[in-house]
Amino acid sequence: MTTIAFIGLGIMGAPMAANLSSSGFDVVGYNRSAPAVERLVAAGGRAATSVADAVTGADIVATMLPDTPDVLAVITDGDGVFANARPGALVIDFSTIKPQASARLAAEGKAAGFRVLDAPVSGGEQGAVEGTLSVMVGGADQDFLAAGEVFDAVGRTIVHVGHAGSGQTVKAANQLIVAGTLALLAEALVFLEAHGVDTEAAVRVLGGGLAGSTVLERKAGQMLSRSYKPGFRVGLHHKDMGIVTDAARNAGVAIPLGSLAAQLLGSLDARGDGSLDHSALFGLVEELSGRSEAKTA
Repeated sequence: MTTIAFIGLGIMGAPMAANLSSSGFDVVGYNRSAPAVERLVAAGGRAATSVADAVTGADIVATMLPDTPDVLAVITDGDGVFANARPGALVIDFSTIKPQASARLAAEGKAAGFRVLDAPVSGGEQGAVEGTLSVMVGGADQDFLAAGEVFDAVGRTIVHVGHAGSGQTVKAANQLIVAGTLALLAEALVFLEAHGVDTEAAVRVLGGGLAGSTVLERKAGQMLSRSYKPGFRVGLHHKDMGIVTDAARNAGVAIPLGSLAAQLLGSLDARGDGSLDHSALFGLVEELSGRSEAKTA
């Protein structure tokens, strides 16, 4: 049985680790908060007391962490992955971080005898639970092939998009599209309500036309109910849009609409709404229109 050390059992990592366990892998999980590890054990996994404890003897190491510094620390610190995993282990980072950081990790990992893939995902909590995530993978061809069964356990659309760091670049483009679509969906729903339209009926017919999207399907209901229980937090999307704007600036690419969406997410985060679902953009558009109602987490 292949042993996978899974580091980071949050909103996305926990169901991904559980799906790997149910797919027949021996999953050893570590998270800074003990209840998350206990839930993995209840789902069939095993508990580790530290990163070093989790990765020792593992065939594959998977990480799903909030930001670039977290990933760098877990993988490169003295008590981290490179210092404690066995040489030759396959390291798969499912986190969303800066492309240049992923390229650095791949180079350092290769020098230390590890195989490293950047494999950020899209699909939100629902996709993680259902095992239907979209996985965009950067790294060597042979390492992508070696990780096939792991990817099949957590995702439905799995694509090798290029060299190390490419997965993160594609994920940045994904977050750019999602942020812009969320902002426009929020504007459209506020617009419809202002005109007294049956918004639920409107969402059904819009979903069947060119305006239809996964964002519309999954987020319109949250917006209309003003219920922003996090599937993907504002704070994380704000972080991701920082990655997008930095990468665009480095490449000399203009993203005028993306920059506006980034500012809206940044405003939500700055006023203390970073823990809400990113569909809370609807509430901000309501306020800007003078039509705000109470928000609920």
